[in-house]
Amino acid sequence: MAEALRWGILGAAKFAAGHMGPAINAAGGNRLVALATSTADKAAPFEAICPGLDVFLDYDAMLEWDAIDAVYIPLPNHLHVEWTKKAARAGKHVLCEKPIAMQAGEIDELIALRDETGLLIAEAYMIVHHPQWLRVRELIQAGEIGQVDHVDAAFSYDNRADPGNFRNRPEAGGGGIRDIGVYTYSSVRFATGAEPVDLSARLKRENGVDTWAQVVGEMEGPRGRFTYSAMTSMRLPLRQEVVIMGERGTITLRAPFNPGTFGEAQVEIRAPDGTLRIERWPGVNQYVRQVENFARTVQEGAPYPCPLEFSRGTQEMIDTVFSVAVEIG
Repeated sequence: MAEALRWGILGAAKFAAGHMGPAINAAGGNRLVALATSTADKAAPFEAICPGLDVFLDYDAMLEWDAIDAVYIPLPNHLHVEWTKKAARAGKHVLCEKPIAMQAGEIDELIALRDETGLLIAEAYMIVHHPQWLRVRELIQAGEIGQVDHVDAAFSYDNRADPGNFRNRPEAGGGGIRDIGVYTYSSVRFATGAEPVDLSARLKRENGVDTWAQVVGEMEGPRGRFTYSAMTSMRLPLRQEVVIMGERGTITLRAPFNPGTFGEAQVEIRAPDGTLRIERWPGVNQYVRQVENFARTVQEGAPYPCPLEFSRGTQEMIDTVFSVAVEIG
């Protein structure tokens, strides 16, 4: 039996304390052993879930430590590429929060580094590890709803009361498209195997970051071309939903991105006559599954569900949205 994969977290982000730290600790075959933080008091929530955690007040010092095999990076967006490269060059496997880069070309550099070092470098895109999305992809491939004709995707929350959050800071790579557009764009790519062929977009900005965006266009994949619409916002009430409409039915996900916190993971399959079938996955932790899949790839050579090539496709779509967007309001 392989020894547990030993993890260090680079940056004491709130999300890491609430989700990924506990997930690493709970994942079979994995152990959280270290944290690097610029402020010692931020280590407290991590030490609460992992007594005996080694805490470093210098990022480079943790990367130089031989007692860790992999690094999880939840730093602000503009630091992802820099620290992913540093971690890999220090001989560590890397799981970096999304978006792993600010431009698609930067991911080419990470792919080259991955291939050069033989290390696993991946974006922390957790939803592709959840069985509800695996099931949706399976249903589409099996022709459950026939030819996909249209997809609607929406994701919104309101963080206007937190101006210091990196998502509200342009210099930190903030904005709704980079934060949650990665879900409304990439989930559709994952489920259908389609790529955008024609997109237009409108967006609103505040203080240099996009706070609302609507993307419409067409996507084309193995089963043909379909129309597409996606809305993201950091200034609207909580909402997340994906509706995939086909010639013989509709697939709806009510908690597509944050199941367990936003709502129960479930897939609704509605036939043209109105017949409804619901499949549910209560209690599945997609962050734990992400960590376990990461370790399985490192230790056993299993294919990783979200390789950098897939992440590059999403980033290219994000780059396109910014290039075609018209600012309104």
